[in-house]
Amino acid sequence: MYTQIQTTKMGGELIGFKIDGEEKIHQGESCIDENGKIYWKRHSPVLFPIVGKLKKNQTLIGGRTYEIMQHGFARDLEFEPITKLDNFHSYVLKSNKYTLARYPYDFELYNTYRSEGNKLTTIYKVVNTGLINLPFGIGGHPAFKIDLEDLKQDNYYLEFEEDEEKIHFLYLVDGLIGTEYAKNPMKGKRIIPINSHSFDNDSLIMKGITSNKISLKNKRTGKTLLTMDFTDFPYLAIWSKPNAPFICIEPWFSTADNIKSSGVFTQKQDIISLKPRDSFECKYTVEFF
Repeated sequence: MYTQIQTTKMGGELIGFKIDGEEKIHQGESCIDENGKIYWKRHSPVLFPIVGKLKKNQTLIGGRTYEIMQHGFARDLEFEPITKLDNFHSYVLKSNKYTLARYPYDFELYNTYRSEGNKLTTIYKVVNTGLINLPFGIGGHPAFKIDLEDLKQDNYYLEFEEDEEKIHFLYLVDGLIGTEYAKNPMKGKRIIPINSHSFDNDSLIMKGITSNKISLKNKRTGKTLLTMDFTDFPYLAIWSKPNAPFICIEPWFSTADNIKSSGVFTQKQDIISLKPRDSFECKYTVEFF
């Protein structure tokens, strides 16, 4: 088995993972529809220092209003390369004048990608290099290639490894979390069918998940395409563009503002608060078949 990781300094992003020459990751701007339009320009961006949207794209930090756009700014900034081996790529983004004008905290964000056989692990590490507590959210947004014809024929589905008795689906109102839960789209206690209309109301965002793993499967072929281990992540989101040949399976540590949010950054639900000189690390692993 021959594997190849491809990454870029822009966003410190994974942009390709091939197994014996077969690409597994959505190819961004290279993937266009019949009208020549790009489905989605990204591949597998890191979401930092927020996941999802803020109310009016603004937040209060230290009594001052700051603007942070959806999913944060890290995915649009150039990271510094640290290590680039055949099976191990690592990058870092350090706070600077640009980030401090939008988010007044000192930090280092490390994106690392490690392959072992048919498994690819993505590791995020945040270091508080400042003198005060560092509040932040973080998550992954990997997009995996699927076959468009199989999507149109409703052949794809996701399956959790365990029965989901406590799962809830969050209801989105203009990208913000509503006060009520969304309708549960699951078939039984483990399966989420995927079709062309699965994302008509944006992402499927889940919490209260029992399982540590979820698999993407094709009922026509009877095969499993991949299994993601998202142990310790409290949220999982599923998303794609309408009729697009990819699906995003996104492990998150936080989510968008609630429609009743106070707007104060440190009061965001599930915000992580890191003491000075401390570090936070999380990872998810995808096994391809």
